[in-house]
Amino acid sequence: MGLRRKAREIAVQILYQADVAGVPFNEAFATYEGYFNPSPKVLEFAKELVNGVAEKQEEIDKIIEKYAKHWKLSRMSATDRNILRLATYELLYRPDIPERVSINEAIELAKSFGSDESASFVNGILDAIYRHECRKTAN
Repeated sequence: MGLRRKAREIAVQILYQADVAGVPFNEAFATYEGYFNPSPKVLEFAKELVNGVAEKQEEIDKIIEKYAKHWKLSRMSATDRNILRLATYELLYRPDIPERVSINEAIELAKSFGSDESASFVNGILDAIYRHECRKTAN
């Protein structure tokens, strides 16, 4: 498994823990590190992602809800919600990561961590965000 894929897995787990347990991100990081002791390079990228999501979460959540037809964030599974947050952050705020890579990685995370419907749910929302938000900023 590649460094960035592993970092995304860690980021989703930390975002999930912070979301569900209501703990600060730094506490979720410390707990993860204490149990799993990931490599410094993997952890560095995971921290970049989590810190980015944390910084932009309000904006990210509004965008997700805008394109999640008939879904409120509170009704989504915590897993799907945090995969969407991570991928939306990458799509909108990380020009160094190709959009299709972010979407494909999110789909793979949804397959690994979500329900049977998660991958298609995540793909549908991210595709709409990509078509309407990413192309708008590229023009």
